Amino acid sequence: MNNITILGLTASPYQLKMQAMADYSTLHWQRWPDQSSTFNALRALSSLGKAKRRKQVKRYPNAVSELDEYPSVPYYSFDNREFFYDSSAMATHLDALGVSRQPLRPAAQDQRFVCQLIDEAFDEFGLYMVHHNRWVTSASTNRMGEITAGEMHSLVPRPFRGRMARKLAKRQAGRCPYLFSIAPEGFDAGVAAALTPPARGGFPATHQILDKAWRLYLQALEDLLLSQPYILGDRFTLADASAYGQLSMNLVDGRAAELLQELAPGLYAWLCMIRDGGHKDSCGDLYLSDRLQPLLTCITSTFVPLMQQNEAAYQQQVTAGQTLFNEAAFDKGEALYDGKLMDLPFRAVVKTFQVSTWRELCDGWNNLGPDLQSAILSSYPQLEKNVFEGETGA
Repeated sequence: MNNITILGLTASPYQLKMQAMADYSTLHWQRWPDQSSTFNALRALSSLGKAKRRKQVKRYPNAVSELDEYPSVPYYSFDNREFFYDSSAMATHLDALGVSRQPLRPAAQDQRFVCQLIDEAFDEFGLYMVHHNRWVTSASTNRMGEITAGEMHSLVPRPFRGRMARKLAKRQAGRCPYLFSIAPEGFDAGVAAALTPPARGGFPATHQILDKAWRLYLQALEDLLLSQPYILGDRFTLADASAYGQLSMNLVDGRAAELLQELAPGLYAWLCMIRDGGHKDSCGDLYLSDRLQPLLTCITSTFVPLMQQNEAAYQQQVTAGQTLFNEAAFDKGEALYDGKLMDLPFRAVVKTFQVSTWRELCDGWNNLGPDLQSAILSSYPQLEKNVFEGETGA
């Protein structure tokens, strides 16, 4: 087991996260279909499709749960016959195989919980910020449609790639409301109407939430990484992989990349360093420093309340008999709930995979025991007592 194939596209921050973790392992990796032949790509995608239909694709080490849903991309495989999904589970998988240079998940329980918290915050809320920056902030400068079509070269003949690029861009701009980015009425992104992220009737605009949150996260990481090389200490972990995967997505997005470099030049250089493989040989100690406090404050003002509100709404919707959730429900105007984030209103659809994420995080907290919980709360009072101790519904 010396190789790993990641089936996906660099348009996905989870693809970038997986690539960074694969770089940190002792495995050789390829991104398919971009780095494969047409025959190999078609064979692998056929096998993956069959495995998905049979619910055989695992979130290591388990089968898919009723709360999860398979993503469009990415997936990974060691033999192109058995497939896995979920970038965070991939870290557990690589650690279990012993191919990580040092464990991606910290061994110490308190460090592992904080790592999990940071990882999930970037995976769930970070995703909203960076897609917003790609399709709103960088509406007139991002080239992701063309980049993605180019990565599909083994499957899409050249004459059709331009059309594919335009369709992809239109689709992703239109999906912004599902990804928490709701434009105000009359919003002008400086691009054609088909590429303008839309408003949605009855939904409060959320651009202000995402713009403010992104700047707060950038400043917190800028200050942290000026003091230490990685988020949890002297070496690369899952927390770094998740932050990198999300934020580095905007490095190719024109205006967002310019803003990132202007607002957080140290963070920008750190992202480029990981992109170029500079983290591969990192080693050293992990520690929970006071310098984490601004980042955890960002997380407890965005990710944590969002997950709490989504969990509460899920339980209410299930009690009322609702069975359709996630994007399918959003498209039908079902399973919606109203909430507040950073003192601003929002409306969103219940997402079952976020319910699963939140419950696993609460379980991780409850498994720490009172002594470690007290130590974490003493160091990071912004986490607040009982935040993770509510009913998980598990």
